[in-house]
Amino acid sequence: MATPTPTHLAYQHDAKLLTLQTTIQSLRPFPETEEANRALFKTATDDDFVLVTKDTIFHPQGGGQPSDEGNIFPAGADETTTESAVLQVLAARMDAVNDGQVLHLVRCTPTTNLAALSPGTPVLQVVDAAKRLLYSRLHTAGHVLGSAVRHLLQHTVPGFDELKASHFPDSASCEFRGSIDGSYKGAIQAQVDDYIARAMPVEIEFWAEADFAREGVLHLLPDRALLSPGQDKFRVVRIVGAEVYPCGGTHVERTDLCGETVVKKISRSKGQSRVSYAVVESQDKC
Repeated sequence: MATPTPTHLAYQHDAKLLTLQTTIQSLRPFPETEEANRALFKTATDDDFVLVTKDTIFHPQGGGQPSDEGNIFPAGADETTTESAVLQVLAARMDAVNDGQVLHLVRCTPTTNLAALSPGTPVLQVVDAAKRLLYSRLHTAGHVLGSAVRHLLQHTVPGFDELKASHFPDSASCEFRGSIDGSYKGAIQAQVDDYIARAMPVEIEFWAEADFAREGVLHLLPDRALLSPGQDKFRVVRIVGAEVYPCGGTHVERTDLCGETVVKKISRSKGQSRVSYAVVESQDKC
């Protein structure tokens, strides 16, 4: 049996790309997928399918960012209304069995013709643009918050370090090692506001280990086991004038495009702190 080909992650190179023509590699009924992969999709039904394509613009859930959603259309479709979609993309996850593949949980629509969706068939992927923008704003805002807290407190809070983050709309937060007193909330908010107002560019780069050494951030070097098959460089997101983060998520192009970002609460437990935040959903900039 041929080794499955890793999915090209088009969204990692252009987060503003909302449509992409690609080809089907496989389309399987959900119950026929591997047990480890079925476990990735908690809301799937036995009537759903799992789709693998050569490329994808759908960000799979991971790294604290929710999964993209959207639709699959016939290749070359001029009309991309929901009614003309041949499949609805409910969620995406990284394959738990085949390294580097992205699995799309899809549901049939009234226009679905399964016989016309065989391997090699060209299709058009269309991401839900409103959700993609919201998730990108939240993810960039999380990095802005992390950078603001580090700038203010790394030399003040004993044992300080950045840990993990969630960029989900209803639970966005950044976690830190060390106890951050609630009295810092105002200063953190002011620093976040400053970074956003400065419209700092957000740049995507791909680094080898030598690049981390050159930048003096070897402590940020991820485990090489996290590299996708065939890759030899790590994707990093640089907020120009602030921090750089190894990151596979989608982002807005400047910090001001995060929109208003509100520091909601600082909580502490067992020597760690969580700073929760939200972005105001009304956003006219693009």
